[in-house]
Amino acid sequence: MIRKANLHDLPRILEIYAYARQFMRNAGNPTQWREGTPAESTLRRDMAAGQLYVQEDDGVHAVFALILGADPTYAKIDGAWRSDALYATLHRVASDGTRHGVLNQAVEFAKTQCGHLRIDTHKDNQIMQRAIAKNGFRYCGVILTDDGTPRLAYEWL
Repeated sequence: MIRKANLHDLPRILEIYAYARQFMRNAGNPTQWREGTPAESTLRRDMAAGQLYVQEDDGVHAVFALILGADPTYAKIDGAWRSDALYATLHRVASDGTRHGVLNQAVEFAKTQCGHLRIDTHKDNQIMQRAIAKNGFRYCGVILTDDGTPRLAYEWL
């Protein structure tokens, strides 16, 4: 089941992100999320805006943000978007490692909210790159995050 996250979920969500950071480091992606990323303040803002979701099945095991509308970091791309129509962005996808297909479930949910999706990931995040491609996204180019680091950007129509 996917539902909107609430403040009661916050301790578990922070545990999930801690696990995900360690998993990425162990999988050869040591720099995508530094310690404390995403910031608790970001998660609280996402919750207040109604755009942070959890996946639960005998407890919360995954989390993601689904943000409808233009993402400022996607305004410039070294490459080309396939469409400039209204889109939703999947951000901060993470799991506790106990379930498979977490991104697939998030994408299927996102498709019910918007028919145009975007997502990005770090060049070292090979696992996420494969999952993104498996979910039908097409590579569009490189964007820069708000801290200036590059990300591989993808789109689904």
